[in-house]
Amino acid sequence: MPLQTLCLAALLAATTGAFAILHAEWPQILGPTRNLTYTGPFAPAASFKKLWSRPIGEGFAAPIVSQGRLVIFHRQNSQERIDSLDPATGKEQWSFAYPTGYRDDFGFSEGPRGTPASDGARVYTYGAEGTLSCVNLKTGARVWQLDARKEFGIRKEYFGTGCSPLVDDGRVLMNIGGVDKGAGIVALDKLTGKLLWKALTHESGYASPVAATIGGARHALFFTREGLVDADPATGRVRFAERWRARMAASVNAAVPVVVGYEVLVTSSYNTGAALWKIAGDKATLVWTSDDAISAHYATPVYHNGHLYGFHGRQEEGQELRCIEWKTGKVKWNVPGLKAGTVTLAAAGTHLLVLRENGELLVAPATPKGFQPSQQVRVSESPVVRAYPALSAGRLFVRSEDTLSAWKID
Repeated sequence: MPLQTLCLAALLAATTGAFAILHAEWPQILGPTRNLTYTGPFAPAASFKKLWSRPIGEGFAAPIVSQGRLVIFHRQNSQERIDSLDPATGKEQWSFAYPTGYRDDFGFSEGPRGTPASDGARVYTYGAEGTLSCVNLKTGARVWQLDARKEFGIRKEYFGTGCSPLVDDGRVLMNIGGVDKGAGIVALDKLTGKLLWKALTHESGYASPVAATIGGARHALFFTREGLVDADPATGRVRFAERWRARMAASVNAAVPVVVGYEVLVTSSYNTGAALWKIAGDKATLVWTSDDAISAHYATPVYHNGHLYGFHGRQEEGQELRCIEWKTGKVKWNVPGLKAGTVTLAAAGTHLLVLRENGELLVAPATPKGFQPSQQVRVSESPVVRAYPALSAGRLFVRSEDTLSAWKID
């Protein structure tokens, strides 16, 4: 066989293997690159067949999939548990647990809020009281664990702690809120848990960080309770901090920053709204702000082809599903009456998967021309908590108040 043919075959094999691995992974909150986009097999007219379901404990942490393992983080009785399951059957592979005494002051779930993250060899979780754990993905054995209350002096805030860890180039980045110890944001060594750097005195809120390469440099973007922060993930040097906080004290920032090219958008509820900044080096220039564009209470909106799709308004007051123009914030369409939920992009970026809190999944084209669902599927009989679904290798995983279920997408 000619050398060129051999090289091409090897390249195709490697590419196909990488393609398959990518589609089999949903290793953290919002998917492989934290942009709520599923690139695996999905046909707009696909059928959804239930594979299995199993009872789980309390919490808002979404499921993840890494190296052929489905990981769920939840609370049962007085323990926070990390369980590894077979994605095809739901059968437990291992479980790691530790005690918790968290009590919610407002009567909400007392389970963990933060979604696990996996680097392919380990799983990282952050519990409602501030217990940060690292366990072996294959065995569930503890690698390291720390109490952020003791280590960084974190506060309970309104609903416990809720950041989902971000693993980036050997570091675990956390929006942790250690106000009194100058540890508003931190980076830990992913292998040992040792503190690498800390910065600022910001409270944390509930948004998780995201990392992106902008202008050839790596940026870690945090949406703290005070606003948008851009830090060098290697050193902790803060490039800028732009205030974006509700005018009322009883409020939080919860949606993950959305990064598109050189621009980043943050959005919050509580009469705050969205703001779009353009990043150039160590500076951010404000492009537009609007409380009438999209004000996300907890669910991160998804970007596609110059537009943003997501839920607008407070959960308790009834949210609206919206499409806005990225460059201007102009509302292109608005659908009231769906209440709250999450939005994920699938089918090569052509369709939206809207998971409502009532357990109904809507499939619709991702277009600024209007919202016209082509499918309505009930994927949960009990209410869906504030957890995103996970998509991996043609399967959809949904967490409700008391159940984890798996669906085959054909």
